[in-house]
Amino acid sequence: MLTALARTATRRPLTVMLLWGLFLLLGFGLGTGVFARLSDNVPEVPGTESESAARYLDELDPAGSSITGVVAGTPVADAGLRAEVERAVADVRKVAGVAAVPDPYATPGMIAEDGHALIVPVTLEGGLDDDAEERTLDAAAERIREIDAPDVHVSGGPLLGSQMGERAAQDVKNAELISLPVVLALLLVVFGGLRSALLPLVVAVSGIAGAFLALFLFSEVTDISVYAIQVTTMLGLGLAVDYALLMLVRFREERRTTEDVVEAVHRTVAAAGRTVLFSGLTVAVSLTGLLVFPSVFLRSMGLAVAAVVVIDMLAALTLLPALLARFGGRIPPAKSPGNGAEEGRFFARVARFAARRKVAVLAVVVPVLLVLALPVAGMSIVVGDARQLPADSEARQLQDTVAAHFPPGTGVSPVVVVAKPGTDAATADRIRALAPGATTRELPGGGAVIEIRPPGEADGAEATALVERVREMRGDAPVEVTGTAARLVDFRQMLAERAPWAALTVLAGIVLLLFAFTGSVLLPLRTVVTTLLSLAAALGVVVWVFQDGHLAGLLGAEGLGALSLTAPPLIVAIAFGLAMDYELFILARMREARLRSGDDREAVVTGLSRSGRVVTCAALLLAVVFAAFMTGGFSPILQIGLGLTLAVLIDATVVRMLLVPATMALLGRHAWWAPAPLRRVHDRFGVREEQTELPREKVPSGV
Repeated sequence: MLTALARTATRRPLTVMLLWGLFLLLGFGLGTGVFARLSDNVPEVPGTESESAARYLDELDPAGSSITGVVAGTPVADAGLRAEVERAVADVRKVAGVAAVPDPYATPGMIAEDGHALIVPVTLEGGLDDDAEERTLDAAAERIREIDAPDVHVSGGPLLGSQMGERAAQDVKNAELISLPVVLALLLVVFGGLRSALLPLVVAVSGIAGAFLALFLFSEVTDISVYAIQVTTMLGLGLAVDYALLMLVRFREERRTTEDVVEAVHRTVAAAGRTVLFSGLTVAVSLTGLLVFPSVFLRSMGLAVAAVVVIDMLAALTLLPALLARFGGRIPPAKSPGNGAEEGRFFARVARFAARRKVAVLAVVVPVLLVLALPVAGMSIVVGDARQLPADSEARQLQDTVAAHFPPGTGVSPVVVVAKPGTDAATADRIRALAPGATTRELPGGGAVIEIRPPGEADGAEATALVERVREMRGDAPVEVTGTAARLVDFRQMLAERAPWAALTVLAGIVLLLFAFTGSVLLPLRTVVTTLLSLAAALGVVVWVFQDGHLAGLLGAEGLGALSLTAPPLIVAIAFGLAMDYELFILARMREARLRSGDDREAVVTGLSRSGRVVTCAALLLAVVFAAFMTGGFSPILQIGLGLTLAVLIDATVVRMLLVPATMALLGRHAWWAPAPLRRVHDRFGVREEQTELPREKVPSGV
């Protein structure tokens, strides 16, 4: 299959490039329309109690969205300001689609006790379509912002989602402006030539276009999170550079043994292309674990990111060979082993050291990784609010202003208790007594809604405890709980129930792919264990920084007491896939060396010496991409960016350079073992080396 793919790309390179050019135009033209469709409604899980109660309310008590304006920085009792506010309120009430705007001067709780701030809540009519709602929101928000006061901010509801989407778009743009020049500079250092350095960026741009287009297509059938843009773009950019780097290094080495550019491309695709194919498949399989969860957010992220991985893989296997067939003759071959072996010699020394001192290496490295992983035991997740945004964002400024002038809990989303018909009065009274200030309103048909405002954050410990308490005390009464805290409780429960199945799905897929690639039973198990160690260490540091607040200020963030519920599952899924990426880079070379020499121990050293440079360069380039996305200040993306950066660096250095040779030396010849029946299965269906006409002494020596 790979040979046929390579021959097609080299036979008609201009056609292949034209098709990819059209794909780029489609991605950056149509695909960027996804920025207007992003949603911040992450924690909804179909089939849960909170989702069922919300649907019940929508049917019986349809209400429109709401936004909040805050006016602060000056005494609100000032006659001139009061007149301005009253005129603004009157004008907003006249906006088509606005249902209600209470007078803040006549409504209790709308004016701060210090007299220097007031709140203007705006409720929209129910049943508005998306376009009408957007027009209403824009008109209402713009009119409130016209109030002449030092601090005027409008956010909340749909506006918060749109403001997050705008921030996401800006962060992506800034990250690309930062990362692409740095990646180009590093590629220039790696290859020493502009042509070679530019080709991975062409593939990377294709990956970004694919990310936008995949997300846009998925937005036609499901909600797309505001986090999706950064995550898919950073992964699409990083993996595209990784795959192109692997292919280009191999192509330059093949050019040492043949002057025929097309033949060098065919050999490159047959060898490195196989690694790219299996790498793409393993990363995609790692992300299929997200499909096990019923959460629309996790499923859509899993599908979108997997689609981007496949696009990167296809670009590396089709677009890059076409480019090499057309322009590869101008790319100089790699230096001969005699002149350029220093890097290989260094990695060979490290591998031999780890193999000789295998027990000592394991005794030091494993405890260090376990210590780094310790904070994971206390990890907590929350839905999050505007505090996750940078301090200069309007939504964050509104929340900070409210927190500075109003009592704790002001504006916090309540725990919503739906008492359906048949709920006895005693049960309803006990629920209302759980917290002071509970309000009740009747529903058509005899039911009621009880709203209880928690003392802390909407998704804080007090709020989630309140949800659990209501569910414990309702007995057999037809009572359901919804709201932000209830959605978080249900999301956590969903994660706890489905995570083992997701892990089982991913591990089974990875073990099967690695068995097909290596023919070994023990190698896949060893790979999974060492990968989980590095992953746990990276996630532990993320908890230590963003949950506990240590050194968070260095990243322009703060400790929020918990991680965003989006971060842990995405870090785990993506980092696990990336670890498999580097594992395959190394195993491919070990396998080649073992098949040539038959020496298991020397195959480990040779494999690392020939793959160490490309793995290190790939990890550095990927870390640059992930780190660039940490410049935006959006806390969930900072968490994901730091987690992936650390996971990549730890895995490519500590794990692949020390743990891999140490564990391979410990296993010895048994590392490649498989029972006879499975060996026969692999001989028939597994990956086998393609025959090559290269003499033994001219086998390429680099990855």
